[in-house]
Amino acid sequence: MSSKHQIISNLMWVEKYRPSTLEQIANQSDIIRGLRNLIKKPNEIPHFIFAGPAGVGKTTAALCIAKELLGENWGRDTLELNASDERGIKMVRERVKEFAAVMKFSSTTDSDDKPYRIIILDEADEMTSEAQTALRRIIEDSSRTTRFIIICNYLSQLIEPIQSRCVIFRFTRLPKQEVVDHLSEICRQEGIEFDVKALSRIYDSTSGDLRHSINILQSAATNNNITSEKVELSIGLSGRARAGEVIKLALAGKFNEARVLLLELTQVFGMSEKDFLKYAAQEAFSMKLSDPGKFAELMAEYDYRLSVGAHADIQLTAFLAQVSMLGKK
Repeated sequence: MSSKHQIISNLMWVEKYRPSTLEQIANQSDIIRGLRNLIKKPNEIPHFIFAGPAGVGKTTAALCIAKELLGENWGRDTLELNASDERGIKMVRERVKEFAAVMKFSSTTDSDDKPYRIIILDEADEMTSEAQTALRRIIEDSSRTTRFIIICNYLSQLIEPIQSRCVIFRFTRLPKQEVVDHLSEICRQEGIEFDVKALSRIYDSTSGDLRHSINILQSAATNNNITSEKVELSIGLSGRARAGEVIKLALAGKFNEARVLLLELTQVFGMSEKDFLKYAAQEAFSMKLSDPGKFAELMAEYDYRLSVGAHADIQLTAFLAQVSMLGKK
């Protein structure tokens, strides 16, 4: 591990307490058992698809598999890409194809060296259909040298030819007690006093997203104690809460203010357009909307427009305009 990565791991609890083995992953026992059975014969493992909500262990499971199968030099022979950042065919043809085309040769110092490399594609459901079609061909052509672990939130967004070439594991949302217990253990290891009600409030705000929960926990852990008041303040600073503010402004007819805050979230804080819509939906349906059915229709329409490649800034601005009109009715 590089010194830079070590520093980040010590500073960020989400990395510091990331499981290093499959057995340490929270509340996915059936999946862990299935993966264990498959990787007993490393040279015969298939490609994988991990599908499910955010923050439930999909990426961590992929990294644990890479470490176990490839040994201490796993980082050299693993390519981890976030497909939502580079979702076009150029990424597939250049980075994925180039990495997959290189045969991994056995070394004289490692008798257990495996004859393949691993490519982890995170948020693959954000990839364009053209990129997915190109990826399907690479999966076929590089099966002797490469194993793919494809991670997504929505399995339906992956084309059928990719799904048919992989073993699919569906990760489930973590139950409340599991998340609260995990956060409690982190507090104990960090020597921080905590209120169980505050930890429960963290779960309620993240809907079981353990990664997001740990980030809020760390943000709220000032003066070595965590209270409900500190948690509420940290939640108010989270991306989901700020997306909710955008929707509230739009519903109140304050279109320009809503658009400015939206641009701040996407351009300054780097929130993706899809994440904005996801958080906006979660926040909006916790409000008392006059016409929730119409709002759901708007969400579906603009989510589809973004998924087919429409200009994100224009579409989200139009979405806020429609929400403003909805607020006036």
